[in-house]
Amino acid sequence: MDSRVEKRLGLKELADKVVSAEQAAALFNDGDVVGMSGFTRAGDAKVVPMALVERAKNENFKIDIYTGASLGPEVDKYLAEAGVIRKRGPFIADSGIRNQINSGNVLYVDAHLSHNAELVRQGIIGPINYLILEATAITEDGLIIPTTSVGNSPVFAEYAENIIVELNISHPESLIGIHDIYVPAPQGQREPIPMTDAVKRIGEIGIKVDPAKIKAIVISEEPDAPSLIVPPDEETQTMANLLLDFFRSEIAAGRLTNKLMPLQSGVGSVANAVLDGFADSEFEDLIVASEVLQDAVFNLIDAGKVSFAAATSITISEELQKKVYGNLEKYADKLVLRPQEISNHPEVIRRLGLISINTALELDIYGNVNSTHVSGTKMMNGIGGSGDFARNARLGIFVTKSYAKGGAISSIVPMVSHVDHTEHDVDVIVTEQGIADLRGLAPKERAVLIIENCVHPDFKEQMWDYYNRAVEATGNAQTPHILEEALSWHVNLAKNKTMKKEVTKA
Repeated sequence: MDSRVEKRLGLKELADKVVSAEQAAALFNDGDVVGMSGFTRAGDAKVVPMALVERAKNENFKIDIYTGASLGPEVDKYLAEAGVIRKRGPFIADSGIRNQINSGNVLYVDAHLSHNAELVRQGIIGPINYLILEATAITEDGLIIPTTSVGNSPVFAEYAENIIVELNISHPESLIGIHDIYVPAPQGQREPIPMTDAVKRIGEIGIKVDPAKIKAIVISEEPDAPSLIVPPDEETQTMANLLLDFFRSEIAAGRLTNKLMPLQSGVGSVANAVLDGFADSEFEDLIVASEVLQDAVFNLIDAGKVSFAAATSITISEELQKKVYGNLEKYADKLVLRPQEISNHPEVIRRLGLISINTALELDIYGNVNSTHVSGTKMMNGIGGSGDFARNARLGIFVTKSYAKGGAISSIVPMVSHVDHTEHDVDVIVTEQGIADLRGLAPKERAVLIIENCVHPDFKEQMWDYYNRAVEATGNAQTPHILEEALSWHVNLAKNKTMKKEVTKA
């Protein structure tokens, strides 16, 4: 046995379980429900899924796949395009599986990320026939040490009938010790989660499993797929500056201090870029309590702005992977990775008083947010953890550029085509045009602020026209809408590839 493998395989009686990826892939049956480790392209199974892709070239079979969140291309592109996935949940991001979902070839169960563990416990998801779990090591006392994410792996491991471990020896051994695995008891038997601050450790360094469940161990040296975020631009920097000024006003009002409150930043380039804006600010000793640690978090650690960061996943660019994983000891005492049912737990979020920053796909003039569906019908990625955080955060902030597709689309519309976050869960909206603090405002007050501060100039006159006519048509109702026109911007987009109002020719 390879000395590197022997070093990572602390439970020596499992040595005879080491098999090839092809042998492991042969264990699956048509119709199996499969759990997989992984959360936003980090800590996901890689070699066994690709062996399943090869198997699918000669055999027709389908499985249901549930994970923590989105995975790398091995599953969400190649396995989906091979026709192996019947149903997928609870979050995706790769265009390969997105196209399969939107063409009707894959069923997709979009869900709040904090809810999935309970669905497993109740048997709504399951029975789970197999779990494929990427690991850094298996300790002498049988703890499975995850790699760069935790996600739903602990609850999958508890309820799965069989476990296949992908022992990934390319990940640094210094990952051992950064995990904090706490698994709540079933509902009705559960004690309060004993977390009073994001820094506090409350669990084990690994996942407890019954060794008898481990049916195969496959050796892997495949790295995580790098994140797909793009660098900040002038507009996202403007948004960051607007948000920093807002925090300064909150400090002046006595609602925050210079340390703010624990920060959560959602997946994606805009939210990451906005968080990056803290680097040159006066804010310091910041705590991050998020679901994903992206590039900006490590940049802020390096800048001395972030003193500790907790999440369920580390998802970073290729450049940052080399820097962070090549010198993880520098960061290890400032990091902790937890199960997503803890990182995203509503009660913990509310207790810690998080400031939540997430990205909107579109929003409307009353503050309702669509995070998931393009024009109300085509899935983009999923709601992810944004609902967990927005509803329960001290401050629920949504950021988006005011336009899309080169200006053909307004990200702010009269009525969203799909609602993921109601106006009751949205506190602050930020675009490159301005900021709207919606707290304590009635619908018509919110509408005026959003239109004036956040709508792109190319659409502002058109939006005021709609709103003023809606007020008149409804007799100044509580929430004015012209129902025949509320979705007309989306209809116009479908017909004419633009939301801009058609000009009537003389």
